[in-house]
Amino acid sequence: MKKILIFLGVIVVILSGLIIGYNLNLSSVSKKSEEVAFVIDSGTSTKKVVANLKKANLIKSESVALIYIKLHKIPIKAGKYDLNRNMDLKAILALLENGGVADNTFKITFKEGNTLETFVKQIAEASKKSYDELIKEINDPEFIKPLITKYWFLDEELLNKSVYYYLEGYLYPNTYEFYKDASLNDMVTKMLDETGRILDSYQDKINASGYSVHDILTIASIIEKEAVKESDRGKVSQVIYKRLATNMSLGMDVTAYYGARKSMTESITKAELNDSNPYNTRLTSFLGLPVGAICNPSRSSINAALYPSDTDYVYFFADIKTGEVHFTDNFNEFQTFKEIYG
Repeated sequence: MKKILIFLGVIVVILSGLIIGYNLNLSSVSKKSEEVAFVIDSGTSTKKVVANLKKANLIKSESVALIYIKLHKIPIKAGKYDLNRNMDLKAILALLENGGVADNTFKITFKEGNTLETFVKQIAEASKKSYDELIKEINDPEFIKPLITKYWFLDEELLNKSVYYYLEGYLYPNTYEFYKDASLNDMVTKMLDETGRILDSYQDKINASGYSVHDILTIASIIEKEAVKESDRGKVSQVIYKRLATNMSLGMDVTAYYGARKSMTESITKAELNDSNPYNTRLTSFLGLPVGAICNPSRSSINAALYPSDTDYVYFFADIKTGEVHFTDNFNEFQTFKEIYG
């Protein structure tokens, strides 16, 4: 009888331990909010889905997840999900059972070369929010300061009062999916996370360049607007550095347009082309870089800003009609380009 009681006691202890362990494995892997994009392709087995959840560090135990799915007869649906490491297993499986969060999200494609104003207009249209309120919020120093403490590539240089928009050049162009109830801070943070992912791979090169991140993105933004073809971007970059090194005005029309707050498709007056503002490098008296970026550049232009071509060009003229950029180290030939392609 005594042996039976001991045996039963051991069984109870083991079962209790299993139950405690089971419940612990139902909890989230982290208390910290960490969004993870998770995709389930059509036809993927439940076992494979669970293995992928574990691989993405979204769940603690594959076996517990499989048991829970079987006990509760949870169907897993294919789709794209925005999960979070602070979600417990029940919450994650509830989303996978309902087929994702597509009805609760919207997507926006931000194109390289577009300005922050354009990006905010897209956000306002997609989210049904006020553009005026959004543009005011994103350009408030109090909105920017917490971001500076979060991201290594943002610093106080951003808060120069002469720049039109603090985050111009820092919002990486891509397609993003946002929750419909997401705040502007949520959306900007998601975009800056992507910018960080891109810039992380260049951090050592930036540090060794002698230029700040702000300078590099400013140079990249000029390259983006001046060179349509990727093969021309390194050459445009080289001209920029050549002129900076020889104390020569950059002379870039694209900076004059931005300074005048106009797109390249709009007409611009002679007075605007010759206006003295912190962006207009077209003036021969303007030496150095503009105060900030003039658009949000692509990775290709960022790469070109850090790896200029090895040439001796000092001048170039971009043919707006064809996108061709004509380079030379001779001023007279440059004038000929202007006559032919201008």
